[in-house]
Amino acid sequence: MAKVVKFGGSSLADAKQFRKVAEIIKSDEERRYVIPSAPGKRTLSTGEDTKVTDMLYECYRAVLNSGNPKEEFKPIAERFNGIITDLGLDLSLESEYKTIITAFRKRAGDDYAASRGEYLNGIILADYLGFSFVDAAKVVSFNADGVFDADLTNASLAAVLGKKERAVVPGFYGALPNGKIKTFSRGGSDFTGSIVAKAVKAELYENWTDVSGFLIADPRIVKNPEIIKIITYRELRELSYMGATVLHEDSVFPVRTAGIPINIRNTNDPSAPGTMIVRTAPKDDNPPIITGIAGKKDFSVIHIEKDGMNNEIGFVRRILSLFESLEINFEHLPTGIDTLSIILCTKELNKHPDITDHIRDAAQPNHIVVEQGGLAMIAIVGRGMVETRGTAARIFAALAHAGVNVRTIDQGSCEFNVIVGVNEDDFERAVKAIYDCFAR
Repeated sequence: MAKVVKFGGSSLADAKQFRKVAEIIKSDEERRYVIPSAPGKRTLSTGEDTKVTDMLYECYRAVLNSGNPKEEFKPIAERFNGIITDLGLDLSLESEYKTIITAFRKRAGDDYAASRGEYLNGIILADYLGFSFVDAAKVVSFNADGVFDADLTNASLAAVLGKKERAVVPGFYGALPNGKIKTFSRGGSDFTGSIVAKAVKAELYENWTDVSGFLIADPRIVKNPEIIKIITYRELRELSYMGATVLHEDSVFPVRTAGIPINIRNTNDPSAPGTMIVRTAPKDDNPPIITGIAGKKDFSVIHIEKDGMNNEIGFVRRILSLFESLEINFEHLPTGIDTLSIILCTKELNKHPDITDHIRDAAQPNHIVVEQGGLAMIAIVGRGMVETRGTAARIFAALAHAGVNVRTIDQGSCEFNVIVGVNEDDFERAVKAIYDCFAR
């Protein structure tokens, strides 16, 4: 069985990190397929560093504004050449640089420019490891509309990698039917790792980054939060959607459907076991009540009131049909007998300043109140909540003790998450209070 390993930008920022990555890969014979990101920021004692992807964007924009492509590309070439020299490789990327510069002159596009960091880093890593290099543009496909083609990609990857004992496949990009480079959105390299793992029927997908696993809470809010040892895909999706950023929610779907677990690991602390992400927790698993806490700010609320709303067939449908026609996404929908509250991102509300007029026309409510901005949503997620009495009471007692007023409450039908809305000014205090209640 094979393992697929993906390394983020911080894990491949310079030659020192490359050596760590190579040691990790060579320490386990089953780590056969590697997905690299572009070099990220290096740890420098003085000054600020720049991610190579950002450098490529800036270079391409400069070329579009009549800059000198060769001159603008020089810092990028120096970055990669420095890694090659420091690793002592007998490798030259000069022909690749010339190809990229020519493509920039011909206005190859932002996606092409952004993808070259992963492409060049993949060539270097493959050479250093002695692995085959497989250009993602040859095996990762999008259709003519720019939508990822999962079936064609899975077939292509399976066919090509089935003939490769060990290979490096750059993350983040693929190609349209005409061969033009197309990138994934946020978390693109994570997604590439996931689809490669599915294609080769991997036993495990290891995602190596600069943290030792998925944290129970945001370390910018809670000091030194505990690491989650085991988390299910469902819990991960809830937390990722609400702001947890270790792994983008979309990147888990390919491995989730294939039943392949993900292991979040730390390149700088490879002995740490990290976090296991699984479809179903082991039967002997004795989970903590709370698996994780995550949240986001900048939400708004539309309060709608109509007498007898509960007896009016089609009332909610008319409201939701209106939102669909206006292309407005909503987040939560708390209801009462005669009331309906719609929670949505403020940026969605700002698209339609006349939304109240549309609602009046569609549903003839008695009252509409719009609370624009100022609301934060916090998700408390845990498979252990289902078996534990009084969890909600503990959450609200902790918030009350911290002086936090709860403005909205929503609980998922599967009873493994509770979502509360609080004032933005209370957001950090609320997260700390919940964490202290369950994790300290």
